[in-house]
Formats: sequence, structure tokens, C-alpha cells
Amino acid sequence: QVQLVESGGGLVQAGGSLRLSCTASARTLISGYAMGWFRQAPGKQREFVAKITTSGSMTDYVDSVKGRFTISRDNAKNTVYLQMNSLKPEDTAVYYCAAGGTYSPPPGNYWGQGTQVTVSS
Repeated sequence: QVQLVESGGGLVQAGGSLRLSCTASARTLISGYAMGWFRQAPGKQREFVAKITTSGSMTDYVDSVKGRFTISRDNAKNTVYLQMNSLKPEDTAVYYCAAGGTYSPPPGNYWGQGTQVTVSS
């Protein structure tokens, strides 16, 4: 069982930055998993945001965050990050971390509980 815990969410003004972290339990080594970030805004379906391969050599993003968000991972710390810059009100959502065996399609076998990001205008 892969247990993931997100942190780093909060309230920020438009144009600001946040860094989300996703840490796996000590019994899980994320180095064997592709990792991803998804988000779900109120009244909307969960959508893919970013993904990264096991080694970190490849990343991909939804068009709406390209150039603003950066996904990275530190396998030694068992943690994946999502650096979010130039935040917009439309980025407001619950952000979820996911782990899985595939990079394409985006990983989605295991999920964290989510962390709320609210961007005020």
C-alpha cells in the first residue's frame, strides 16, 4: 500500500507562489513510481496538472500551467514537489498527488488526501 501525504497548500494572492510537497510513507520508495499532480476545483472534474518519470528525466504539464508550474522529485527524500508561480484565481482547487506504474497515461494508482490551494484576486 502506497501512502501519500500532501502539504504546502494555503491562501495566496494572485501572482504569488506556493510549493506543494508530497511525501510517501517510510515503507514506500517512490523511486519506483511515476508521480503526478492533479487538481479538482469546486463543481469540476479532477484534472491532470503535471507528471514526472521515475528518474525525473521527463516531465509534462497541462497547457494552462506551462511556464508557471514545475514538478520535481527527490527520491532520496521520498518526496515530489510542485512549485507554483504566478498563481491565478483559476488555479484554486484541491491538489492531489498520485503515484503509479505508468508515465503515460498519467499515474493514478495511488492517491493522497489532497491539499487546498486558494488564490485570491
